[in-house]
Amino acid sequence: MNHDTRLQQLQLWLEQTLRHNHFSLAPASADASFRRYFRVTTQNETWVAMDAPPDKENCEPFVQVAHMLETCGVQAPHIFQHSKELGFMLLSDLGATPYLSKLESNNADHLYQDAINSLLKMQTLPTKPSPHNLPLYDEKLLQFEMNLCRDWYFDKHLQRKLTEKQQGVLHSAFDILTQNALQQPQVFVHRDYHSRNLMITDTNNPGVIDFQDAVIGAISYDLVSLLKDCYIAWPRQKTEGWVHYFLELSPQLSGTSFAQFMRWFDLMGAQRHIKVLGIFARLNHRDGKPAYLNDLPRVLAYVFDTCERYEELHDMLDLLNELNLKPNINALKLIRD
Repeated sequence: MNHDTRLQQLQLWLEQTLRHNHFSLAPASADASFRRYFRVTTQNETWVAMDAPPDKENCEPFVQVAHMLETCGVQAPHIFQHSKELGFMLLSDLGATPYLSKLESNNADHLYQDAINSLLKMQTLPTKPSPHNLPLYDEKLLQFEMNLCRDWYFDKHLQRKLTEKQQGVLHSAFDILTQNALQQPQVFVHRDYHSRNLMITDTNNPGVIDFQDAVIGAISYDLVSLLKDCYIAWPRQKTEGWVHYFLELSPQLSGTSFAQFMRWFDLMGAQRHIKVLGIFARLNHRDGKPAYLNDLPRVLAYVFDTCERYEELHDMLDLLNELNLKPNINALKLIRD
């Protein structure tokens, strides 16, 4: 169905759901999927309406995880109405101010501590049996994600076909990163916990969105998504301070040394950023969303930085250099002072 037809259907559904037609409808946001969001405004109240075409999007994971987050005290959108058949949902409005738009050096400690506190709440959710049968962030999924980099970033975006030897180096690095993820405590993982998916709210900050791809996986994954954000970077010293804050408060990591956790954290970041290189390239070439290419230099710089820090990834570093990839030395210094 085309855009206008979906919008007309949504307006009709809202009239029936709200039992009146005295409301305005304005685009709120879109994401990297087929979902769209609209702000619904009446004289006294606002909501957010989700449009998720049922032939392209399955809303059940969103519904399940939203309820889970509410049970552990995290502020997720409350679902007031849901039409599974039409693919429409009426949600509470968490505002229009994402972390990314307001993060500055003078407020980062406060905002990140709030985000870490919410993350710690999410990690109290039970993992056995897996709640609502959340997928496991297992070896198959971890490897699949990193192979997106080979297929979409190297092959499609850079037009570089890797030799058999180069593919071997890549797969060895992928194995190291996979084992690093699997040896960590396994917890609830939001899977996209970063500054565009955290909304600044007056109470119980932050509001957490875009959680429908949640899994059970490595305890460092969401923290590295937050602190090694693909859309904003911070000095290593600041990042380590926030990691200390998390480590001191995490019951699952009692007795884990800072050095051990930083290794888990950094190598988990490499897995995520390798995946994101592929996803951002795919969003451009397959989905016609070129804006994500603007963030590739920062993501690539994260990969270089981690490969330089850890000897077991030096072969991967050599491969990146063989391919004449050059990290932008300023990409990790794009920080609001």
